[in-house]
Amino acid sequence: MSDTIFGKIISGEIPSEFIYEDEYCVVINDINPQAPVHVLIIPRQGISRLADAEDADQALLGHLMLVAGKVARQLGVEEAFRLIINNGAEAGQTVFHLHLHLIAGRKFAEGQMAG
Repeated sequence: MSDTIFGKIISGEIPSEFIYEDEYCVVINDINPQAPVHVLIIPRQGISRLADAEDADQALLGHLMLVAGKVARQLGVEEAFRLIINNGAEAGQTVFHLHLHLIAGRKFAEGQMAG
């Protein structure tokens, strides 16, 4: 996974400001935000797509959800935010290193999905 842009960010090859980091993941601002708050939660472990996750990844996937709540509180958007995981090119995934989009700061219409 180190050949993806996220792998290069995690390794420090591409400088980026981490909003949050721990031993399992990093959180950065999305460079093409779809809302006033749009951050990416990226596991340090390289998993290409959610569909490629295995039983052994269960704790990591749960950790990413907990980090989403922690970061939402940190950013003051814990009352209303959306989490999105794109799985595969046809679903809008452009970087094949699993990541979660946390978006907030605007009202989303019912049924509306964001990139």
